Amino acid sequence: MDLVPKPDQLVAAVSNVAHKVLYGGLADLRPMPRTLIDEGELREVYHYRPAKTAVETGDPVLLVTPLAAPALCFDLRRGCSVVEHLVTQGRRTYLVEYGEVSFRNRALGMEHWIDEVLPEAVRAVSEHAGGRPVHLIGWSLGGIFTMLTAADQPELPLASITIVGSPVDVTRVPLVAPVRPLLNISRGRVVTRAYRAMGGAPKPLVKWAFQLSSFQKLVTKPLAVATHLDDADFLAQIEAVDRFTANMIAYPGRTFGQLYHRFVRGNALAEGEMELGGRTIRLADITAPTLVFAGANDGIAPIAAVEAVVPLLKKAREVRFEVVPGGHLGMLTGRAARGTTWRVMEEWIDQWSTEEKFEEKSAAPRKARKARTSASPGAIGANPTRRYPSAGSRALAP
Repeated sequence: MDLVPKPDQLVAAVSNVAHKVLYGGLADLRPMPRTLIDEGELREVYHYRPAKTAVETGDPVLLVTPLAAPALCFDLRRGCSVVEHLVTQGRRTYLVEYGEVSFRNRALGMEHWIDEVLPEAVRAVSEHAGGRPVHLIGWSLGGIFTMLTAADQPELPLASITIVGSPVDVTRVPLVAPVRPLLNISRGRVVTRAYRAMGGAPKPLVKWAFQLSSFQKLVTKPLAVATHLDDADFLAQIEAVDRFTANMIAYPGRTFGQLYHRFVRGNALAEGEMELGGRTIRLADITAPTLVFAGANDGIAPIAAVEAVVPLLKKAREVRFEVVPGGHLGMLTGRAARGTTWRVMEEWIDQWSTEEKFEEKSAAPRKARKARTSASPGAIGANPTRRYPSAGSRALAP
């Protein structure tokens, strides 16, 4: 809104404030309809119902939720929902989430997700979709789990994997750098005793940590809201993000301990391998085509921390790295993601789909998607020429 608001801006601002006061908000927070198709301990796999305006076709897409964050990350609000976008494109869309983590889950380690949750979810989705290979899309820690699962179990029916905002080299995360010298005090025993006593990282601590990562935005939020009172879409996004942050989930005790000691203190994945459950998992064993996203303004997973994974993916059929607008959540489901991150995802899924191997009821949705992406080949994100070929070299394309 201008410093001296125009009449139409004043009218829009008054209307937005009235709508928020009288109706509780501007955001359409209705969840996309879904059906439970598989479940287990801290594992719920959902299939999103096809849109009435699109025929469900092609290989399935499985969205992998990170620990501690609610599945709202993929279904933030109508108009800024990854799920809504995929479903209206006619894609078979699924999601794995973990439900509420309680004190009784404190003994569960990362092995639970790598050995059971994600592999079982992939198999359930593939079977539900008629035996098709699955496109995995993991955000934040969900991306780390996606890579570890793909590396550990290459026999899974995977069409491709997409990693969104997943830091591999923790030394390149500015939020961690100032406290790294303190992490080795008593070899982390103080932190270990604390999370064991609490059974993990409780919800309030997780919420505080996420807010701290966006401290500048938190401080400037009142001013941002005041200067955007005439922008209903901006205000709706603020409401949706507030709901997301309020619904953080706890970390199980043993898993939190592994993340702290192996990732934060040990920077385990920076060299591309990690000991887990009596074996070594190597990212170099990933063979599935891999798309990696970094957010231009991501404080939790800066570009350098995410890009560090690229040279480690030595056996992947193809590796593509993209920098897109937004912070840690915004790069996935911000307003700019609709024309950047989501568009690249569409191209990637189309590129690695196997529709020619299956008889389709209609090819119209796919043809429409191809026409849409080919009609607007402009720059994506901050690095339109940054492409990694499928050959052995991982140098930047000219």
